[in-house]
Amino acid sequence: MIDDRSRWNEKYDNPEFELPEDPIPELERRIETLPDGRALDVATGTGRNALYLAGQGYDVDAVDVSDEALELARKRATERNVDVDWIRADLAEFELESGAYDVITVSFFAALEHLPELKEALAPDGVLIYEHHLRSTDDVEIGPSSDRYRYRSNDLLRACLDLTILHYEERVRTVTDGSAAVATVVARNSSGGSQSYPDLTERRR
Repeated sequence: MIDDRSRWNEKYDNPEFELPEDPIPELERRIETLPDGRALDVATGTGRNALYLAGQGYDVDAVDVSDEALELARKRATERNVDVDWIRADLAEFELESGAYDVITVSFFAALEHLPELKEALAPDGVLIYEHHLRSTDDVEIGPSSDRYRYRSNDLLRACLDLTILHYEERVRTVTDGSAAVATVVARNSSGGSQSYPDLTERRR
C-alpha cells in the first residue's frame, strides 16, 4: 500500500496537478483585521497561504507531508524573498504547541479529526481560517473524486462551534480553472456574550 507521503509526492510530481496560487479568499479579505504574530499553514502544499502570510509580516510555520510540494514552495519563497519554516511532517505526528499561533489556515485538507489539537494551538483571540470541499449535487469540476474526502453540509461549522464564528458559508466558486463546492469558516478563539466583530463592509467583493 502506498503511504500518504509517496502518494502526494507522486501527485506533485505530475505537471498536470494544479493547486490555487492565491491564498484563501477570506484570508486575503480579512488580513487587516487579523491578529499579528505567528501563523501556521496546515497541508501547505506549494505554500499559497504560507507565502501570503509571510509577505504580510507573519512568522510562519508551514506543514506538509510531501517533499515535492515543499520543494516547490521553497522555490516560490525564494522568488518572493520571504522566509517560511517549511516542515515535512504528517499532521498526525506533528506536535502542535498549545496557544502558539495567532492565525491558523487550512485549505482543502480533510482534517476534522485534528481540529481539537488545531484549536488548542490557537492563541487567545487567534483566528482559524479553514476551507474544504463539500459533497454536492451541483456539477462541480474540482475536488476529490470520492465523497469520502468531502465534508457534508455544516460538518465544518459544527466542528468549530466552541469558537466564535465570524464567518461561515457554503458555495460553488472557481478554484484554479474549474468550479468547486466549498465550505469556508473563519472562527476566533474567544467566547462570551459580548465581543468585538470586524467591520468588513468596504472589503466585500
